[in-house]
Amino acid sequence: MTTDLWFDPTLCLIGGVWRPATSGRTLPLVNPSDGSEICQIARGETADIDAAVEAAQAALDGEWGRMPAFERGRLLTRLGQLVLEKVDELAAIEAADVGKPLTQARADAVALARYCEFYGGAADKIHGETIPYLDGYTVYSLREPHGVTGHIVPWNYPMQIIGRSVGAALTMGNAAVLKPAEEACLTALAFADLAVQAGFPAGSLNVVPGIGAEAGAALSAHPGIHHISFTGSVATGALVQQAAGKNVVPVTLELGGKSPQLVFDDADLDAALPFLVNAGIQNAGQTCSASSRILVQRGVYETVKSRMAEAYGALTVGPASDDLRVGPLISNRQKEIVNGFLDRGADLTIAGQGTLADHAPDTGAYVRPTLFADVPADHTLARDEIFGPVQVLIPFETEEEAVRIANSTDYGLVASIWSCDGARQMRLAKQLRAGQVFINNYGAGGGVELPFGGVGKSGHGREKGFEALYGFSQLKTVAAYHG
Repeated sequence: MTTDLWFDPTLCLIGGVWRPATSGRTLPLVNPSDGSEICQIARGETADIDAAVEAAQAALDGEWGRMPAFERGRLLTRLGQLVLEKVDELAAIEAADVGKPLTQARADAVALARYCEFYGGAADKIHGETIPYLDGYTVYSLREPHGVTGHIVPWNYPMQIIGRSVGAALTMGNAAVLKPAEEACLTALAFADLAVQAGFPAGSLNVVPGIGAEAGAALSAHPGIHHISFTGSVATGALVQQAAGKNVVPVTLELGGKSPQLVFDDADLDAALPFLVNAGIQNAGQTCSASSRILVQRGVYETVKSRMAEAYGALTVGPASDDLRVGPLISNRQKEIVNGFLDRGADLTIAGQGTLADHAPDTGAYVRPTLFADVPADHTLARDEIFGPVQVLIPFETEEEAVRIANSTDYGLVASIWSCDGARQMRLAKQLRAGQVFINNYGAGGGVELPFGGVGKSGHGREKGFEALYGFSQLKTVAAYHG
């Protein structure tokens, strides 16, 4: 695999220079489709994070900090073009690294380019405002970068999350230090190499691979970091926030969910069914906004159960190169976690289950997609995030009951309403506890332009769209007295 890479995966990018980790140590990167080693990656630690933060600050004090917004936009646009030129190569790398089917990996690469395009066009369009005040004053506000931003990116959607996080930070003139997940960091390194090719000044983007407890912890607690963006588990997010809090640093957290889809008797089931299934199995269910709970009104419950069970029975799980709808999980460790949830569902009814491809290696991290029916709303499978291709069907009688069940978990990331009743759509959109609510769809095709984030244990702050740019900037008010 390493011979197919146009960059050296054993290096960090610090201050515009590709260099090994200070310790010289590396980590193995494993292909989840068959358990084989793809290559070695750098094992960055505290010294490397220190160097990256220092380089980022130097960039802010130099060329990057003086660059006009429209020039930053041009660089981002150029970077998006380079990503598009490498779409097939990036997809192949991501498929091997994450286990993602090729079609899904390619869509992620295209989305990364779209983030660069969107933010490239937005760079010089974030304006302050004048504020009416007392006679003799002119008051106005400015949007300025935080400074050095830290980005801890997970393994499930590296390209998309780099695009929405790092892309937004660079747009606002911050200098970024990126710590990709140790399980899947190749496209982060590829992105960094393309950024160098695009002409980003040295130190504006720095990438330090490594273990979360080492490089990630050092980045979270670093006194030279002025803002941190983290996507991952609730437990790790709490640790990141605690570490950043000691330096009084703002944190954007996106921590996952237990997102429901509410299906009412008057729903268009032909339109709903593909969304109901795909929102739970895409990326093998390893999606923060995955819809793992399907709440169905009694009048159509048996029909939905039957049709979803049929859809599950037609699913086959296999290697990423097979380009099936479902690939492996990220690792055998994640496979153990998901199988543990399946064991805790032994008392439940399995309505439908996919099959494993005959040629799928025993060393791969495969789990059969599983649909459980008639699940109590307080069951662990209905309340806890599984992060695997597992969905539960929960019946309900009334609109009020549906809202109560939907809001009964600690999470609040995404929700969907399937109904032809316009008044109900509006009522429930307000009542559902979620950062995004979709009506008669789910996900809106990803929506680079659509603010994304959660409430409760799904985190706080918003990524994507212009809201991300506001989050990666700080507001300064200037009050000039002129008499």
